[in-house]
Amino acid sequence: MTASAPETGNVDPAEIAKFASLADRWWDPHGEFKPLHDINPLRLDFIDARVGLAGRRVLDVGCGGGILAEAMAHRGAEVTGIDLGEAPLAVARQHAEQAGVSVDYRCLSVEELARTHPGEFEVVTCLEMLEHVPDPASVVRACATLVKPGGQVIFSTLNRHPKAYALAILGAEYLLRMLPRGTHDYARFIRPSELAGWCREAGLSVREQNGIIYQPLTQRYRLSERDVSVNYLMHCRREMP
Repeated sequence: MTASAPETGNVDPAEIAKFASLADRWWDPHGEFKPLHDINPLRLDFIDARVGLAGRRVLDVGCGGGILAEAMAHRGAEVTGIDLGEAPLAVARQHAEQAGVSVDYRCLSVEELARTHPGEFEVVTCLEMLEHVPDPASVVRACATLVKPGGQVIFSTLNRHPKAYALAILGAEYLLRMLPRGTHDYARFIRPSELAGWCREAGLSVREQNGIIYQPLTQRYRLSERDVSVNYLMHCRREMP
């Protein structure tokens, strides 16, 4: 980790270091980040269908090595990606240059950006990041501040549910070895009711939530309107004044 902690202190240096150590393998579709590569088309289509990415000014919070940010740019969005890990950002910049796509990558916290650029973005995405910070509600508030009135915010995270522990930790990290051991901390998983509450407190209305279901036999992901027990997406809108 080369980036300093934001003034809010809402950063876990161990989490930054963990992902920094894997940064050079971020774009390997068969490596430690294979699940992100596999799930990205579904996430991208979910976002695009609801916000219409082409021509939109989009912020991707916790962008890591840029898998989602770059894909949204390919769909015609003007994308800014922020992260507190310099190593993943360096990989993201290099890959975007090689792919011939423009993404504005910055090393800073979402709280810091919210103080200087409120209401600047039409769409804010924050996927698979909330469960890696000490104060996820602070991130939600910052995302709500950064999106303009009438704009849209999309979160995804893991549910603090026994099924999520069984599948996302025991299954994915220990049995199937889809992820490195220690990738997730079950205590930091977030129930949909908790996330929805933080959203409402921040001035966001919840429009929709969908579970993401992994099918081991086909090794594919699908959306579920009913089963949000493991991984889920939440689509929100900032209300007009």
